[in-house]
Amino acid sequence: MSARNPDNVVIVGGGVAGWMAASYLKAAFGDRVSVTLLDPGAADAVEEDEASLGDLGRFFDVLGLAEEDWMAACEATYELAVRFQDFSRPDHYFYLPFEGAREAGGFPLTEWWLHSGPSGRFDRDCFVAAWLCDAGRSPRASHSALPGAAPAAGPYGYHFKGEALAGYLAGYAVERGVRRLAGEVLDVRLDERGWIDHVVTASHGAVDGDLFVDCTGTAGLLLRQALKVPWLSYQSSLPGDAVVALDVPADMKAHGIPPYTTVTAQAAGWIRTVPLRSRIGTGYVYAREYCTPEEAERTLREFAGPEAAGAEAVHSALTTGRSLTAWRHNCVAVAGAAGRVEPLQTTQVSFTHHALEQLVRHFPGADWHPRLREGYNAAVAQELDGAREFLTLLYQGTARDHTQYWRDAKTRPVPDGLAERIEHWRVRLPGGEHLPPYQRGVPAHAYASVLLGTGAIEVRPPTAVVLADDAVAQAEFAAVRRTAQGLVESLPTQYDYLRRISA
Repeated sequence: MSARNPDNVVIVGGGVAGWMAASYLKAAFGDRVSVTLLDPGAADAVEEDEASLGDLGRFFDVLGLAEEDWMAACEATYELAVRFQDFSRPDHYFYLPFEGAREAGGFPLTEWWLHSGPSGRFDRDCFVAAWLCDAGRSPRASHSALPGAAPAAGPYGYHFKGEALAGYLAGYAVERGVRRLAGEVLDVRLDERGWIDHVVTASHGAVDGDLFVDCTGTAGLLLRQALKVPWLSYQSSLPGDAVVALDVPADMKAHGIPPYTTVTAQAAGWIRTVPLRSRIGTGYVYAREYCTPEEAERTLREFAGPEAAGAEAVHSALTTGRSLTAWRHNCVAVAGAAGRVEPLQTTQVSFTHHALEQLVRHFPGADWHPRLREGYNAAVAQELDGAREFLTLLYQGTARDHTQYWRDAKTRPVPDGLAERIEHWRVRLPGGEHLPPYQRGVPAHAYASVLLGTGAIEVRPPTAVVLADDAVAQAEFAAVRRTAQGLVESLPTQYDYLRRISA
């Protein structure tokens, strides 16, 4: 390897992760970096319908893509929140919005709600997004590309068909100079230092590179198999280890298109529902210790209803955990090759986006300075470990205990420090000073929302809030209600909005 800037990047693995990496690196560096994508044609999981966190718009901004460029091609819809159904008790739900937390008198509005909330719904009292979700509203009234377009009603993410987005990004990347090579990867050859020298393919022989990006899922063809980087399992905290998925054609005019992902608790796990423009993507994440694949598929079909009768069920394993290091030598892992958690908070595509941001920020120079590698590894590990902790809190906090799965969930080991933080949160809801470092994508109000919505962990307002005059808080509650009611009246439903801009 010559003493020059690494300008030859080889991405191994296609799908959403691989083509996100190819398009993002090409958009960031242009012709100054050569990008080749090797698509072996096999991944560790089928391309599922996806949902993102509220900052995925930044990814498309870097690519120079407006929503009208890609959303229709990918059956994409808007997502304002995640709705957690039946985690506290049957027929109860709460929203975890992407909207930021409001404050009043120096305290989060959620803490005032514990003392003097105007209703029993913390999400509607504290967040405008909950009202829009209940009413099925679009976060937009007019298209962002139009002159004088109204601003969006708060931050939002997206639902989209994974296979369609991968195909769209492949076209984008290839058009801009990414070289696409299809075929099986036969071997990964290392040099005398243990760095990757080249990969051997069935159809194209040896493919050389300076920097190799592993997008082969949790199989980790480069990082785990070739470079022998250990895998740190999250299975002790996160019990789900299998998924059965259905792609259900649906009359979305009759259904409506809700602006949220729904996660519904089940006997041995939970079912995620992702609404698209002409179909509903749904999957049951379950633990095989408590449920057979046949039982899981039957549960999912009953949940999805008659429209799922002809849909093919896709079964796959779910491996949660992370690589000990996501960057070793000249190999960088993103997406599942770096790590994966249960998709309770619709994170995988957003974690891929965040990893790519970090890769660009830490892109190596001729000296391959170790501090760049260390910075990337710390950022990826902290985000994944933080997501594990957040999801563990959801399991610990849920009041649901009607099956052994949920009873056992509360006895599973918790990540270091979480038990102590839970004891603190009993007397003071989470704030930035009481969270693990680098909780990107999991802000303090998300922790507070889980504690307030799940019901098993008793929390109380701080003494200062109890003793203070709550007039400022009541004014803020009223402002939330007033703003929300105005938006519900003025914004179209998501179905109507998407139909109008697609006409």
